[in-house]
Amino acid sequence: MQSTFAPIELGKRGLVATTQGLQTVGHNLSNASVEGYSRQRVELTASPPLYEPQLNREETPGQIGQGVEVERITRIRDLLLEGRIVSEQNVQGYWEQRDKYILMMEQVYNEPTDHSVRALLDKFWESWQDLSLHPTEIASRRSVLERGAALVDGIHSRYRGLKNVRDMLDGDVQGNVARVNELTRQIAALNLQITKSQALGDNPNDLQDRRDLLVGQLSGLIDITTRRNDPTGEFVVTTGGVHIVQGGHYEQVDLKADKLNEGYSVPVWHDTQQAAIFRGGAIASLMQMRDGDARQEIQSLDLMAVNFTDLVNEVHRQGFGLNGEKGGDFFVQRPFVENVNGNYDSKGTGAFDSTWVFRVTGTNELHAKDQIGLAGTLTLPGRQGNVTVDYRPTDTVEDLITRINLSGAEVVARLNSEGKLSLKATPAADPGNPDFVLRGLEDSGQFLVGYSGILNASGPAGAYTWQKPDAVLALRQPGPAGTPGAAPGADFAVAPLAHPAAWIEVNPQLAQDPGSIAAAAGVDGRSAGVGDGTMALAVAQLRTTPVMVGVTSTFDSYFADRVAGIGLKGEEANKTLDTVKLVMKDLTDTRESLSGVNMDEEMSAMITYQNGYAAIARFVSTFDQMINVIINRMGV
Repeated sequence: MQSTFAPIELGKRGLVATTQGLQTVGHNLSNASVEGYSRQRVELTASPPLYEPQLNREETPGQIGQGVEVERITRIRDLLLEGRIVSEQNVQGYWEQRDKYILMMEQVYNEPTDHSVRALLDKFWESWQDLSLHPTEIASRRSVLERGAALVDGIHSRYRGLKNVRDMLDGDVQGNVARVNELTRQIAALNLQITKSQALGDNPNDLQDRRDLLVGQLSGLIDITTRRNDPTGEFVVTTGGVHIVQGGHYEQVDLKADKLNEGYSVPVWHDTQQAAIFRGGAIASLMQMRDGDARQEIQSLDLMAVNFTDLVNEVHRQGFGLNGEKGGDFFVQRPFVENVNGNYDSKGTGAFDSTWVFRVTGTNELHAKDQIGLAGTLTLPGRQGNVTVDYRPTDTVEDLITRINLSGAEVVARLNSEGKLSLKATPAADPGNPDFVLRGLEDSGQFLVGYSGILNASGPAGAYTWQKPDAVLALRQPGPAGTPGAAPGADFAVAPLAHPAAWIEVNPQLAQDPGSIAAAAGVDGRSAGVGDGTMALAVAQLRTTPVMVGVTSTFDSYFADRVAGIGLKGEEANKTLDTVKLVMKDLTDTRESLSGVNMDEEMSAMITYQNGYAAIARFVSTFDQMINVIINRMGV
């Protein structure tokens, strides 16, 4: 038989349920502007009836209801949509960083202005042109020196700007790796709290919102995937096949200085010290720009600087100054190694183990349009292993030089001012290989041997390789001293000091004596006269001569290509970021429409719960009056 006081309990349950509903509405309204918050909803269910179907139940006309209960408080969340957003946050994080730093590199180029390197280079060529017309005037010679010094300052400034960008990228890598460690630690801690709460039968909505927010932030930094292990429901975050978070455990990322990459930071896993490879997000973008775009821009500037100084010096050394003496170097060249043969101790053992040579020039004069008349295969170092270049008897010298320069080898070729074949090393794509170091030369035929006079012999036995000391002995050696008609040996230059763009400068001896600038040509080893400006004109003509990289580019076209290249990268990054932001906005707007707090909805729910609370309170009050009659008035 049902108790007389049962309706009081039923009313109490109703008051508790509506109070919980009002409290949830207040919680939603209070957190409407909190990032990552999902609106919550009270799910109500009827309390179990007084009598359930069984043999010993009382004779009653059906089950007797016991009111309402709060079954759960759920958060409104679309898990599939959240997965899309996490994935898109990874893409957005990547392109935000790329757009930001590409813009910085564009600003370093400072094009087109009167203070850009290209403008300073134009003025430098013009000063040599003017000197060729007025070789006896000291003012013209001082102009050459001043324009040269201004150009040097411009190259230094661009190098420092690019180096600063690369250092900033490395600083951001370090800061974001620290942020990754902090986020994974917090996610693991939240996993423990959520697991404990769920074990008690609760729905830790606010904790889950906080975890989802942190996962989204982590996705902006590195590429991640999330899942819940069955049947435990353990929350797992993975990246690159590594469980970076698994329940309450997280993997820490350390940073290690890479000696082969100028000491820049490399992420490694704390436990194994293996490289942590991230393929998306801000960190991947920062590292790709630091070790890719920014490094390549610095290498390109170094390539310009080392070729520029080498070519100007080559011409200047052939000329004569006002004093009738032969010119020396116009620009100072600083070798990387002190050994005259380029021998170097790369392992720090105290013994030479390699040879670092930048340029090799043959002994024989060649003509660009002459057919070679030989067949064979050149083997040259490339970006990923060796590159082979075939040549046939019908090929001209010019054809083969072009083929070498277009082969993708990290060696370029040209005929110098004397018509001799010159092979130069370029910057290395692999940070493990040094820049401007010839790593190998081999010819199965006779082009590099008897024809151009660079190597001593054909095949592997006569090949030049840098990974041993005294490798220059494989180059064509001069004939015995004092022998009539003795053949000269191949000329070579040791590798320059790292980053030529940082140290290039005008020879200070010329600043003290402008008259020693070699503007005149030579005739039979003597100056053609103080009024001759032939060599000054030859230097000015370097502006339009295809000598920048082999025979594929002039200095002017080289600068135009670099400026256009960085501009196109900036345009791509900006447009892609705009597209990603539009996609992200659509996704977040959809999420906001589902999970965000709608003020009108909450006000409507609040009125509903308020009216329900008032009605149930009236119900309880009515039964209170009825019980009062039974207790205080019956039997009176």
